[in-house]
Amino acid sequence: MTQTHHGTALITGASSGIGAVYADRLARRGYDLILVARNRERLVSLANRITTETRRNVEIMDADLSDKDGLAVVEAKLRQDATITLLINNAGVGTHTPLLGSNVDAMSRMIDLNVSALTRLTYAAVPGLVSRGKGAIINISSIVAIAPEILNGVYGGSKAFVLAFSQSLHHELADKGVQVQAVLPGATATEFWQTGGLPLENLDKAIVMSAGDMVDAALTGFDRRELVTIPSLHAVEKWQAYEAARGAMSTLLSSNIPAPRYTAAQ
Repeated sequence: MTQTHHGTALITGASSGIGAVYADRLARRGYDLILVARNRERLVSLANRITTETRRNVEIMDADLSDKDGLAVVEAKLRQDATITLLINNAGVGTHTPLLGSNVDAMSRMIDLNVSALTRLTYAAVPGLVSRGKGAIINISSIVAIAPEILNGVYGGSKAFVLAFSQSLHHELADKGVQVQAVLPGATATEFWQTGGLPLENLDKAIVMSAGDMVDAALTGFDRRELVTIPSLHAVEKWQAYEAARGAMSTLLSSNIPAPRYTAAQ
């Protein structure tokens, strides 16, 4: 069967979990791949499997995005490779440990990866996509972007940045041929939980989605050109009402006088 070629997708955090599923699904859709992660052995294994099964071209970059030199190599690739049509900012780290039990240096490293690296990679990719008049950015956020009380506050804050950044990017780029999507997964069956110190078996199975189902749902949202995709949210009208209320309030947020409730009691 002849497959349409959609260009090249660069995926960060691609060696396992959500990133690896995106790699598999996009190759089957007709994308060549650039897979970025720290674990070269896993990248090689994944690339070999995908190449064998799909015959797509797969390049690997074993880079640590929390290291400025590793990040710079990936930034350069995004600026220079004109075949890249899709960037998936999936690399990230999280924790469930509350602020009082967390190490501030670890929290700073989380911000460096979840916020700073994602921002720099996006800045590296967007000018080329705009100049070519086509392409897309998919940013993997989290439900904690809108429910930060659920997990660690720094993690929630970093994912709230990803959501807000994506919304702003969409506002800037919608008329330039570049699609933006923020994906907000709920609890997903990946190594995220084990790495963060809370093994999956400690979670209620009713709230945990498989990585395959999550990515398939997210790609359906992408095909529908959703700006924000929340795969676990069945009552989509709740999100629509939330966004409608936020939009209605946005025109009322700046005034030259304080609201009456903040002035002397009447």
